[in-house]
Parts: sequence; C-alpha cells; structure tokens
Amino acid sequence: MTSIDLNSDVGESFGRWTLGDDAAMFSSVSSANVACGFHAGDPSVIRRTCRTAAEAGVVIGAHVGYRDLAGFGRRFLDISPSELADDVVYQIGALQALAAAEGTTVRYVKPHGGLYNAIVSHTAQARAVVDAVKSVDPGLPIMGLPGSEVLRLAEEAGLRAVTEAFADRAYNPDGTLVSRAQQGAVLHDPAEVAEHVLRMATEQSVRTIDGSILKIRAESICVHGDSPGAVAMATAVKSALADAGISIGAFA
Repeated sequence: MTSIDLNSDVGESFGRWTLGDDAAMFSSVSSANVACGFHAGDPSVIRRTCRTAAEAGVVIGAHVGYRDLAGFGRRFLDISPSELADDVVYQIGALQALAAAEGTTVRYVKPHGGLYNAIVSHTAQARAVVDAVKSVDPGLPIMGLPGSEVLRLAEEAGLRAVTEAFADRAYNPDGTLVSRAQQGAVLHDPAEVAEHVLRMATEQSVRTIDGSILKIRAESICVHGDSPGAVAMATAVKSALADAGISIGAFA
C-alpha cells in the first residue's frame, strides 16, 4: 500500500459547547466526516466546518446518525426503516446545502455511532440507509465496517462500498469494535495508535482485544476527532505512515 485515506469525525460542537480541534485535525487527515445536526453539530458549526475543511483541501462526507443529541448518537434507536431513511436524506441534504454555501461538495456518507454499529448486522436499517443514499445521489459512496450488512447491500444497489478501520479503537476477534462500555475499547497512546495503523496499512491486519491477529483490508482509517489527545494521535499516525513511505490521500 502506497496511499491511504485518513478520516476524522468533525463538526461535533454545538452552540457554545466545543468538542475537538477540527482545524488541527485537518492538518493530518484527508477526509472529514461532518456531523449533520442529528447527533451533534448545528448549522453554524456545520458551515464553519465545511469552510475550514475546504480551505485545508480536505474532502467532506456526511456523518449521518440517529436523531439523538442527548445520547450523542451512540445509542441504538428502534425506529422504522422509512423514518430512518427520511432522517438520512434530511441530514445529507442539510450538509449539501451548507457545503455548497462554502463552495464545496459532499463526496461520501459515513454513518455515526449507534447507527454505524447497528447496520453491521441490522438488515432493515442497513437497507434504509442504502436506499436513502441512493435516492439522494447514487454516486455517493458509503463507508462502513468490512463484512457489514450496509456495505453488502450498498454493493447490491450499485453504490460504492468503502471499507474502514479504526486507528483508536480495539477490535473483537470477529472484526467488530469492542463496546465503549468495556475497558480498553478506546486507545489513547499515540505510539500504540500509530503501531495499530501501520499494521493495518502494511500488513492488512489488526491485533484484536484477545491478542489474536485478524486480517482486515480498509480503504480508509478513522482517527476520532473527539477523543482526548486526538490531534497528537493523528500527528503520530501521519508521521508513522510517512516514515513507512505511505502517503495520505482521500479515497473520494
């Protein structure tokens, strides 16, 4: 591998509450998953994030989630597929308008949090997400976990399915992410995170929570922007990749 996309979840501040340092993250990543107002973000935050990303040459994607500001979109919501599809369409449309106001465009879709995890196996909700994206723009790729239902259905629907790995999350032996409720689910040490990513990029594998090695192939690697020390981790990852002769570039 000579090039890899690094993405980060951004635009997650709300009103007077600030989360993360998006501008600093943009110096290390190539793609920005911009919150669309349902799990985080508000119109002013979203527009400002689009402007900053565009100025940094970072590609914008719609980070769509459950309508759950109080839970930051990390809780599963048992809503109907039709309601979920409408919510996803709404979020993409909102981001498209605010991005256009800043002279840029939305290039892909990445579900967030509880929705992201649900559509690994929840077929009805996965299909709702795919149907929503296709109805807005069949040219928009969908990013998700390798082997997930949403990527399988995306490919069946003729959409581009983009596999993703996580720089700062621990993995179960079956390839799913370790629950945030479990100790060790989130990685914080920049050196450990950099080693994690290098294994993904050079060996197409990851060391799981039980120490076993799992083969994994990802077109994009996520460094969460809301984690403590996120900027240091992203900087360490960028440096480690450069030392290995791997450049950072957007997939979209």
